[in-house]
Amino acid sequence: MHTLPDAFASLTRRDILTGTAALAAASLMPAKAAAADFHRLTHGAFDITVVSDGFLTLPAAVLVPDATVEQRQEILTRLGGNSEQAPVQANIPLIRHGSDLILIDNGSGTHFQPSAGRLEENLRRLGVTPEQVTKVVFTHVHPDHSGATTTSDGRVLYPNADYFVSEREWNFWADKDYKAHMPAALHAFAEGAQRDLFAVKERLTMVKPGDEIVSGMHVMETPGHTPGHVSIELAGNGNLLITGDACTNDVIFFEHPAWHFGFDTDAELALKSRRALLDRAASERLKMLGYHWTYPGVGYAERKDGAYRFIAA
Repeated sequence: MHTLPDAFASLTRRDILTGTAALAAASLMPAKAAAADFHRLTHGAFDITVVSDGFLTLPAAVLVPDATVEQRQEILTRLGGNSEQAPVQANIPLIRHGSDLILIDNGSGTHFQPSAGRLEENLRRLGVTPEQVTKVVFTHVHPDHSGATTTSDGRVLYPNADYFVSEREWNFWADKDYKAHMPAALHAFAEGAQRDLFAVKERLTMVKPGDEIVSGMHVMETPGHTPGHVSIELAGNGNLLITGDACTNDVIFFEHPAWHFGFDTDAELALKSRRALLDRAASERLKMLGYHWTYPGVGYAERKDGAYRFIAA
């Protein structure tokens, strides 16, 4: 049985899947963050466009459960929120490599908060249709990362894509007896994960750390946020790390790498993975791309006062 942070237990199934708090806080989010201009970069053999899926609103108990009252107010205000909650963005890399068009995660679709699920719309603004996507790689299978696998009527949104998920992630979420093996707070997550994974089971490849998706794109183990969470490492000119939720926010967890995040399944393992990720990135001067970081989420980690600061690239 997994021991979860208190934040899981404090949120109802409705809070988790539909984000009622987001409706009350939507006005907090800067307009530029909800519909950001597209950020493009080239890294080695990869052409990358960071596409916004919109934003989520998360309560203080999830974002900064270890903060003092004063720290919580200061940090959530910097994020554009208030003392109770704050918005965080959802940055999805669209990567062109040879004939492949690859998404790293596919966002919320219609299965999470109504302020998210904008990926398809923004891809079309780029001239990309869902049918053109050839690969979808999941860092993990939480609804804000995999919820767009199917539409509200059950249709697979990216019908021609091959899908990739870590073997450990599959083994955890695909458990048919999950209600007996997981705490109740994870049941809604398991239902969503099974909806997404089972819909594309015939096109799904399970991968392990070190596996290569395409030439120069490797799977990197960063467990804790979920049991099988992975990051993606791209070769070329000093590697690029696509971090998923291994480090959930650039403002909070660079400055406070020992703080917990409320939705980490294994809180202490998540801290270990985060510290290793940031330490390596700072030591090797690796570029990083974060999912819930300030758009476009591209930059570097630099050591500062026993922690880190984020340097935008």
